[in-house]
Amino acid sequence: MAENILLIGGSLNQTTIMHQIAVHLKAFRYNCYFSPFYADGFLGILSQRGMLDFSILGGRHLQNTLAYIARHKLPMDYGGCERNYDLVITSTDLVVPKNIRGKRLVLVQEGMTEPEDLVYQLVRFLKLPRFLANTSATGLSDAYDLFCVASQGYHDLFVHKGVRSDKIAVTGIPNFDHAEVYRHNEFPHRDFALVATSSMRETFKPDDRPAFIQRALKIANGRRVIFKLHPNENIARATKEIRAYAPEALIITEGNINYMIANCAVLITQRSSVVYVGLALGKEVHSYYDVNQLRQMLPIQNGGDSARQIAYLCEQLVRMPQVELAVVRSQKLPRPAWRLPNTA
Repeated sequence: MAENILLIGGSLNQTTIMHQIAVHLKAFRYNCYFSPFYADGFLGILSQRGMLDFSILGGRHLQNTLAYIARHKLPMDYGGCERNYDLVITSTDLVVPKNIRGKRLVLVQEGMTEPEDLVYQLVRFLKLPRFLANTSATGLSDAYDLFCVASQGYHDLFVHKGVRSDKIAVTGIPNFDHAEVYRHNEFPHRDFALVATSSMRETFKPDDRPAFIQRALKIANGRRVIFKLHPNENIARATKEIRAYAPEALIITEGNINYMIANCAVLITQRSSVVYVGLALGKEVHSYYDVNQLRQMLPIQNGGDSARQIAYLCEQLVRMPQVELAVVRSQKLPRPAWRLPNTA
């Protein structure tokens, strides 16, 4: 009897990551089902009432994920309630729903993590809910059996935060592992300054947007400026702000930003994982983060093989006998080394 696997999406980035992994899991004859991100308890109630629409629990993220699942005709089990699952794959452990706790669980890094700021320190030492610290608290649940990360730099970062090294596999991550492919595109503009905004205000973080716009114009140094707005951003507000300082700039709200990055001369970001695409393509890059440090964290460029490697490791976890898994989880025996497949 074929095993069932639940893949939990969230943002469109997270959902497409899950889809790519599922393509390879099907080669192992698993039944793959998809769910938007969900929560139970108090967070579940808030999300049902539309009070968390700024997050991946609702709003545009949920709408985009549902549309993607429908467009690609993926089997959906919203909340993983319709069947028992032998394995669950998710791209965040900031919230771990009760119905997947204790199951064989794989966490896949979705992109850049935020810095260890004051909120992170409070969450860590006061044991507050992890979601308050956003992606800076990624990996801290220890609820998973395997954590697939983007690079050795991220491996070292997560170990520094207290994640068990024997739970981590450096696989690279889908969507950030083959930047060269984006050079072949039909985006009509070239040699411009691309400004990629972030939805910091929507997640209750400070954002001096006028100062950022003016800084971007200075960096552009006379080049044409194109703003690509974050999909979860207040578009009307952001557009009004840009028009006040850069009335001739082109503002784009839809489309594949990776193609835009491939065609730009300089990439200017706030706090966005797309900075890694720019670095991988050798672009001049500006970020709120230290660019030299970002280069050390750059996701592995393995020609798009990350999804296959993750699926291969998932197969190992599913096949691990329950008795052996229980002993490994108790840390009474060292965890077996994760065996990566040969390079494609």
